[in-house]
Amino acid sequence: MKQAVIGIYAHVDAGKTTLAESMLYDAGRIRRLGRVDRGDSHLDTDAMERDRGITIFAAQAELEHAGARLTLVDAPGHVDFGAEAERTLAALDYAILVVAANDGVQSHTRTLWRLLERHGVPTFVFVNKVDLLPDAGSASEKDVLLAELCRRLSEGCVDAVALGDPAGQEAAATSDEAALDEYLEAGRLAPATLRRLVSGRRVFPCFFGSALRNEGVAELLDGVANLVGECSWPSEFAARVYRVTRSDRGERLAWLKVTGGELRAKQQVSGVSCGSPWSEKVNEARIYSGARFEPVALVAAGRTCAVTGLTRVRPGDVLGAEPAGARPTLAPVLTYGVLPGGADVHAVYQALCQLSEEDPMLGVSWDERLQQIGLSLMGSVQLEVVRGLLRERYGLDVGFGPGKILYKETISASVMGIGHFEPLRHYAEAHLRLDPGPRGSGVVFGSECSEDELDRNWQRLILTNAMERDHLGVLTGAPLTDVRITLCTGRAHPKHTEGGDFRQATYRAVRQGLMEAGARGECVLLEPWYTFELEVPADKVGRAMADLTRMGASFDAPEMEGDEACLAGKVPASELGEYALEVMAYTGGEGRLSLELAGYEPCHDADRVVAAAAYDPCADLANTPDSVFCSHGAGYTVKWDEVPTHAHVEDDPTRLRPWRAADATFFSS
Repeated sequence: MKQAVIGIYAHVDAGKTTLAESMLYDAGRIRRLGRVDRGDSHLDTDAMERDRGITIFAAQAELEHAGARLTLVDAPGHVDFGAEAERTLAALDYAILVVAANDGVQSHTRTLWRLLERHGVPTFVFVNKVDLLPDAGSASEKDVLLAELCRRLSEGCVDAVALGDPAGQEAAATSDEAALDEYLEAGRLAPATLRRLVSGRRVFPCFFGSALRNEGVAELLDGVANLVGECSWPSEFAARVYRVTRSDRGERLAWLKVTGGELRAKQQVSGVSCGSPWSEKVNEARIYSGARFEPVALVAAGRTCAVTGLTRVRPGDVLGAEPAGARPTLAPVLTYGVLPGGADVHAVYQALCQLSEEDPMLGVSWDERLQQIGLSLMGSVQLEVVRGLLRERYGLDVGFGPGKILYKETISASVMGIGHFEPLRHYAEAHLRLDPGPRGSGVVFGSECSEDELDRNWQRLILTNAMERDHLGVLTGAPLTDVRITLCTGRAHPKHTEGGDFRQATYRAVRQGLMEAGARGECVLLEPWYTFELEVPADKVGRAMADLTRMGASFDAPEMEGDEACLAGKVPASELGEYALEVMAYTGGEGRLSLELAGYEPCHDADRVVAAAAYDPCADLANTPDSVFCSHGAGYTVKWDEVPTHAHVEDDPTRLRPWRAADATFFSS
């Protein structure tokens, strides 16, 4: 039997969960159709989802239809939960993108389309709510909708009904040279050819209907079952972790897509988390359908499951022979101060850290100086969900300060950092080279230190220490990113060195190197930027260009199409505010702003942001750049700028050069 894992994606309120409900009903998996507005849908199982009427957490269910076993994954549609939607991509073979006929292609629809494109996921399109159109179901309405899909998504969008008709296969054939030759020679395309065009993202079959009225759903099921292809998997065990959750009973569940071999209950599996290898036993494997599950003894390659017993995995981790996946595209751009109220601040911090194990995009930080928790996330709706989880799961009623832009820091040139920690009867020294990394690479770690200079166990300890915390920049105290940290040399004492000594030396080395870079003007403040497409009536393009210029955006000359102008470019997230609402206001509802996070780039007004932060890196005692040396039986502090002259290991100037992969003895991100 053919099998495929299919994610269902959509802009919020497009009818995604209702479509999944109808597909399960038509396939005989559920006896009655649930409704999102009634709070009884099969896949929205969480109380907050039922209350809000939106999907917050991905859920799945299996069905069988026309000789194919399909696992449906209902992904969140709200933009605040885009990171959760992106994580599910690791489990998918295909996707269904739902577009509401009465709304058309929305900005978040295009963001989801680009994510599917970036991850190479073959995609079907279901145009929902056609019953709400004035001329519902007519050929002319369908042609208009299909033309919009071709214009705003891909020219490969074709009417799925036409794919079953040799005369209608011409559009699909023109997408591929070999397919066109076949069509010209035989007058039609073989089913295997159509499946190849779909799986290769040459063709995107489009279906039309109304999920609420259960119209067009049977055709969608037939088309998907017919067009998904067979997949062969490696024989060696491999799996990707795409979610981590907790069950109603508090069990930690790791959700896996098995991509090689098979997974058995009680099987020992291995992986790497935060640079440290581990091995643990799977206690139980479960196949879920909504809130219900069935324990299974074996999960074959190509299927998804949830397992208990794995305490160290995080979303994005890989198991067995599975290669490391791509870094996520979506990232939080807002940070909030947590107001614990009457709750113990440390209990709140521990609860948030546990939630961040389930959602890596939930950034939790602790400011020792201010004794304050910081929380970075996607937006206000996600903030309310976090508040609800803290209340329901941990009994903590907390508040949050106003949201601020989440800045980050990096460096523009290589620098050597030295950390020394030698109070009485302790000893450790570490020399770390900090190199600028590619944009979006995060912080990665490696070693090119000789074992003649420092034992391998000490080297691994230094890298583990470096990776166990978020390092802060020295301009505003913002998180460090896009930096390679390489251990070059160090020294331990045969009698006095303990593990914690290298932790202190490592932290101080990173910080001392950043202070050196700052003194040379080589620290860079980064801010989140969005790529945008702004569509406005032609007579409003002057206003739009003036607004974008004021916001510090970079953009190309407007492209005109009839009475509409389109501006495309990049804009700092800090300047956007509620501009999407402004566009709707000054265009009378005819304008449309599409945004996608482009990543972090140099801040457009860095001097102002740095001055406003008034951050003193030397006063941040939890992240001190100074070192501790010992003389006459007593430890004393040496300021960061004097550390190189006091260091016990002489620095080799040739080490201060760009990082080369061939030099690193081991390297982890």
